[in-house]
Amino acid sequence: MKTKRFLIIVLTVGALLLIPFIAMQFSTEVVWTASDFIIMGILLLVTGLGIDFVLRKVSSFKNRLIISGIILAVFFVIWAELAVGIFRTPFAGS
Repeated sequence: MKTKRFLIIVLTVGALLLIPFIAMQFSTEVVWTASDFIIMGILLLVTGLGIDFVLRKVSSFKNRLIISGIILAVFFVIWAELAVGIFRTPFAGS
C-alpha cells in the first residue's frame, strides 16, 4: 500500500510540473530552467510525503487538519518567496 501511495504522489507531482512546461511552449512569459523544475519537484514531493505521513500517523481528525494546514502554509510561503521574494532573501525570484 505504501508503494501505491508513493506512486500516486510522484505522478501528481509530475502532472503538476507539466503545467509550467506546457505553458512554456505557448508563452514567453513562463521561463523555467531545469533548476526551477528540480526545486519545485522537490518542494512538491516533500509536501506530499509530509501530508501523507501525517495522514498515516496522526489519528485525530482535528490534529490531521491542523498539521496538514501548517505543512501547506509553509509550502505556500516558500513557493511565494522563491517566485517573487516576499521576504527579500537571496533565494528570491525576480
